[in-house]
Amino acid sequence: MKLDDAAAHLEALGNPTRLKIYRALIRAGGAGLAVGRLQEKLKIAPSTLSHHIKALVVVGLVTQVRDATTLICHANYEVMRELVGFLVAECCTESAETKNAKAAA
Repeated sequence: MKLDDAAAHLEALGNPTRLKIYRALIRAGGAGLAVGRLQEKLKIAPSTLSHHIKALVVVGLVTQVRDATTLICHANYEVMRELVGFLVAECCTESAETKNAKAAA
């Protein structure tokens, strides 16, 4: 994942309302949640919910599928895994380098 992409994903998740939406979709699993159900569950006004879902869709964290008259939102688990992988990919690598440098000295 590119740094700019990770930054865009984290920026979208940096809003408390969007983070609540995303976490609800993660908990819903592969079935996702209908927008109406998401609204009931989180008690968010329809226009506010629509605005925040759009922000998550634009960066690819959420996908939407229309089933007749119902719009169902799904967390994009592939993007989530890539983001988490990006964040932990270099975990503690510099501390290992520091230990190796001290041991060599």
